[in-house]
Amino acid sequence: MTSLSLTASKADGLRVDAVVVGVARRDGEVVLVPGAEAVDRAMKNRLAATVSALGGSGKADDVVKVASMGAVKAPVVVAVGLGDEAKSYDHERLRRAAGAAVRALAGTAKVALALPAGDAESIGALAEGAALGAYSFSTYRVASKDAKKQPVQSVAIITDSARDKAAKAAVTRAEVVSAAVALCRDFVNTPPADLYPESFAAAASAAAKAAGVKVEVLDDKALKKAGYGGIMGVGQGSVRLPRLVKLTWSPARAKAHLALVGKGITFDSGGLSLKPGPSMETMKSDMGGAAAVIAAITAIARLGLPVKVTAWAPMAENMPSGTAQRPSDVLHIYGGKTVEVLNTDAEGRLILADAIVRASEEKPDLLVDVATLTGAQMVALGSRTAAIMSSTDEVREQIFAVSKRAGEAFWPMPLPVELRASMDSEVADIANMGDRWGGMLVAGLFLKEFVPDGQAWAHLDIAGPAFNEGKPHGYTPKGGTGAAVRTFVSLAEELAGR
Repeated sequence: MTSLSLTASKADGLRVDAVVVGVARRDGEVVLVPGAEAVDRAMKNRLAATVSALGGSGKADDVVKVASMGAVKAPVVVAVGLGDEAKSYDHERLRRAAGAAVRALAGTAKVALALPAGDAESIGALAEGAALGAYSFSTYRVASKDAKKQPVQSVAIITDSARDKAAKAAVTRAEVVSAAVALCRDFVNTPPADLYPESFAAAASAAAKAAGVKVEVLDDKALKKAGYGGIMGVGQGSVRLPRLVKLTWSPARAKAHLALVGKGITFDSGGLSLKPGPSMETMKSDMGGAAAVIAAITAIARLGLPVKVTAWAPMAENMPSGTAQRPSDVLHIYGGKTVEVLNTDAEGRLILADAIVRASEEKPDLLVDVATLTGAQMVALGSRTAAIMSSTDEVREQIFAVSKRAGEAFWPMPLPVELRASMDSEVADIANMGDRWGGMLVAGLFLKEFVPDGQAWAHLDIAGPAFNEGKPHGYTPKGGTGAAVRTFVSLAEELAGR
């Protein structure tokens, strides 16, 4: 993992392999942002002009490398774009700029960031962005391992507040949170041949125990005996049987109880309602919700937050076989409600229903489920913005505000009551499919049926943002992104009063 540190040294005198400065756009021209002054003076106040001459635009994600020619100790000066010039730069712009620069510097050992770092929050954003941008998943590279550039080894953030306790605490938090995001990304990127319910549960248990989190795992026999019909129904088509993982962080004098439920479909073929081949190519990521809640609780525990957190991760592999559930089968969800299965590819909501009912029995102050649930989420919001749905405006707006502070793109969506009737079943309490239009909202309404009256609840659909099929951008790599982890940590901090 990339090491992070603070330094009060001047950027032009640091013995590093590259020093990063920020540039922005003003009336179509490249201008420097605060933090670049020492380097610019050493380069005879020609840094902005040089970056522009080399094709730099100042736009976000734009990275230009300039040979220092001995003007500063670092052999390379890297200019990263922050977009339009501003009096101050918000934390997410700083986070993305740091991530883009560090990502572009893969293969470099030591890097210094001379970006705006005037307070602890800005320092934390830079540290987090740098660590997230340095992520790399190379577990399965063998012959090509040496050809792939290694992540930056160390990043020093230049700031006058290098000795400030709040600044140091911000860096420590960034290290913990970025490690949790990396864990989530690793889970999502692991091939489904190696990450299946049993192995996923074992890996989750190991990560949780290392963070001081209590672990309980229900295997297929325990699930069947206790009546978890949704998890068992989805998983019965696979030779690799389901699991339900419960993780508990319960510190003394906890100020609230947060329950997190994450969808853990380790591979989704669609079951007998088989997906087209190209639609299966990224379905190793269908456990991104479970990965997020598992990773988040490890960070919450390591930060020592005075909040009780229970993380529930129902895990199953959705496969077609002679034992698979069929369209028109009726499942008995934990707690008693029955569901007519009209489409076996609408499986995530079935395993979530079991876990939501079970999590609700402990009467948490807030219950949030997260899932790569519907393709309709991407139709509505694209591949980078996730959806928030809730039974109350208050909870929806609370999580929206928290996600903005965390730097994750979510958007509030409604749960229109008129769509509920489309899930009426002739033979069961509810069907797992409804109106084709507004499919994301229909799925949210389905889950709402399993939330007890009075239970504060929200549903997050991260189908697009959990897995980046496009080019890397900012601090986001190709593949698993770690979506929702930072929002959950920030939500726990808010409940803790921090």
